[in-house]
Amino acid sequence: MYNNMHGMGMMNDYGMGLGVPLVGSLILLAVLWSLLWKGLALWRAAKRGDMWWFIAFLLLNTLGILEIIYLFAVTGAKLSDFTKPTTHDPHAGHNHN
Repeated sequence: MYNNMHGMGMMNDYGMGLGVPLVGSLILLAVLWSLLWKGLALWRAAKRGDMWWFIAFLLLNTLGILEIIYLFAVTGAKLSDFTKPTTHDPHAGHNHN
């Protein structure tokens, strides 16, 4: 006889249906996606002195949508801005008289 409570059919042994590991993986992927864009937007907003944007990014969680709009539509960033290596000038920001 077909028993739906012992791993047969749509229910698994946890009683959660399909995809418990899939759901966890999707949540982890969403968190990493969000952190990537939030970090880039926070960094750029801080460097540009955009205090209100910085506060908005810090407080709002939009899965990166607001951050992507800010980065590419508001500041005019290009994807290459975040992928090319930066050069570090050891004398930048120092005033040697």
